[in-house]
Amino acid sequence: MKFARYTFLIAGIYGLLVLIPQYFLESKNAVDFPPPLTHPEYFYGFVGVAVAFQFVFLIISRDPARYRPLMIASVIEKFSFAISTIVLYSFGRIYAAVLGFGLIDLLLGVLFVIAYVLTKDSYRSETN
Repeated sequence: MKFARYTFLIAGIYGLLVLIPQYFLESKNAVDFPPPLTHPEYFYGFVGVAVAFQFVFLIISRDPARYRPLMIASVIEKFSFAISTIVLYSFGRIYAAVLGFGLIDLLLGVLFVIAYVLTKDSYRSETN
């Protein structure tokens, strides 16, 4: 249970630290990773949903057995970004720095799967 608690707590804190500054970096991102955004609603929508999911991770960390079903959605959240960045990088469509964040999400997704497996018995005893 400790593994799941710490995994989701660290993931949530890390995610907030990485994502919240993105709200203030649109113009810098346009310079560092051209071209400038043509549809900022996609960018801010992505950041908003991703920030919301960090709070899901923090909620899971409080009681992993109780919130175990949310771990499945959490794995999907991590793997969807990770797989996207790997594919986009392989086609030369994103920078290596972005791939790096995708690989961190891949690692977190694997840790989430491990946490899901490790909380199986706790979830069973809590739901019976």
